[in-house]
Amino acid sequence: MTYGAIGIIGAMQEEIELLLAQLDDKQTEQHAGITYHHGLFRGKKVVLTRSGVGKVNAAVCTQVLVDRYGADAIVFTGVAGAVDPKLNIGDIVISTSSVQHDVDVTALGFPRGTIPYQEVSEYPADERLIAIAEEAGKKVYPGRCFTGKVLSGDQFIADRTVVKGLYEELGGACTEMEGASVAQVCYMNGIPHVIIRSMSDKADGSAHVNFAEFTIEAANRSYAIVEEMVNRL
Repeated sequence: MTYGAIGIIGAMQEEIELLLAQLDDKQTEQHAGITYHHGLFRGKKVVLTRSGVGKVNAAVCTQVLVDRYGADAIVFTGVAGAVDPKLNIGDIVISTSSVQHDVDVTALGFPRGTIPYQEVSEYPADERLIAIAEEAGKKVYPGRCFTGKVLSGDQFIADRTVVKGLYEELGGACTEMEGASVAQVCYMNGIPHVIIRSMSDKADGSAHVNFAEFTIEAANRSYAIVEEMVNRL
């Protein structure tokens, strides 16, 4: 399969600056308060954008990419907090699926993370995009790339007890604030996606210390993976 426009989303400016610097024939537009840059990245047609933090921003951003720019594959890149204890700061997680961990209707008998009355609440990433991301990771960052479930919620997690619960109850590899909403919009539109997250902290009590120190470094690693992915698409 070949792709037309590839949508590349980051949540924060640090997550897209390196990509933006390499965008040729750039044109910039705004829709719904979000800035979109479209042009050529390594000769491929891409639309690059910073969604902003949180699930609503990410969902709006993704739908605009589909409706206005005809994106037919979406890659979400950036940083996350590690939940799986085997992960270390700097490791990369490539999503196999994603769940909104802050959806909690357990009082009505639904498992945590389940959106009531919908057939799907855990959104699978595209198998081909996963494979391409894994190949890219092996080339640019060997031994530090893993696949796993991404957990998303409108919360910055910094509590060891919460982290333990996310891992044991939902089987998450990492936690962040946007990916599963991007995945849901892609699922609803029939668009393939994958989430690439670099671990900037351990999502525990030290998060406020680690996050600032490692965000830029982690974003650089995500950039390297996405660059190699685009070359292979």
